[in-house]
Amino acid sequence: MGKKRFSIAVAVTFLSLVHIVVSIPFIMLHGISAECSDHTNSNFPRLLSNLSGSRGFCVEIGNGKSDSWLMPLTKQVEIVCDKVKQMKELRLGYNIVARSQGNLVARGLIEFCDDGPPVYNYVSLAGPHAGESSVPFCGCDIEWCDIADNLMKKSIYSDFVQDHLAPSGYIKIPTDIPEYMKSSKYLPKLNNEIPNERNSTYKERFARLKNLVLIMFQNDTVIVPKESSWFGFYQDGNYTSQPPLLSAQQTKLYTEDWIGLKTLDVAGKVKFVSLPGGHLQIATTDVIKYVVPYLQNQPS
Repeated sequence: MGKKRFSIAVAVTFLSLVHIVVSIPFIMLHGISAECSDHTNSNFPRLLSNLSGSRGFCVEIGNGKSDSWLMPLTKQVEIVCDKVKQMKELRLGYNIVARSQGNLVARGLIEFCDDGPPVYNYVSLAGPHAGESSVPFCGCDIEWCDIADNLMKKSIYSDFVQDHLAPSGYIKIPTDIPEYMKSSKYLPKLNNEIPNERNSTYKERFARLKNLVLIMFQNDTVIVPKESSWFGFYQDGNYTSQPPLLSAQQTKLYTEDWIGLKTLDVAGKVKFVSLPGGHLQIATTDVIKYVVPYLQNQPS
């Protein structure tokens, strides 16, 4: 009897010392004018899964391309939040890879989604985190694309445009900051920019990330300024020429730590990565170096 108890005690002690490895799945959120079924966004998560050994899922919002333009980001986040909570594969937690506009959905998922599973690592590819200073155009002859372009030509901060055009939620005109703060319905909330309305829960949730990888593309002409991918942006003010550019560390969002970016950075959890090429033009070697390590199996 004594030997049996001793054997059980040894077994329990051994198991407590075992370094258990668990497979953490990931989701991918595509950008604007895209959908999970297109060539790029169906192949990219498959590539990431093959390289990392982790299961990956491209999570679609509505019908893809048109909704990426015409559905407000707040609604997009609600849809993804519900989907993530219903996916049994993610119940113990997951990682995120997001592309372009999808990063603003990803951050909304992290900050706004109540009672969702935890997010461990978040890899951002060309995300307009600090805003987009120029108004993009869809530029094709599809009916919904014409609708998007016509909306862009109207007042970007009007209620109608804010409620019917996703990019309007993160357009930040540096010479019109008062109107942006007053009327923009998404980015000021996401970045905790509005005085007396800053939500500590958003900051706490974002600061829980284990790793935040911010990838900027050096020749990116879609994200303006490209430094928005690192949370850098133009200085507020009335300028006749291009306004001065602030690095992330020079912005109040960072220095006053509105969303926990400084907290993460000081803890060594933020990786600022600059890659050659245009918007989202990432080589497989760079995927292996900068993305895959944050999707691979992790010790529990």
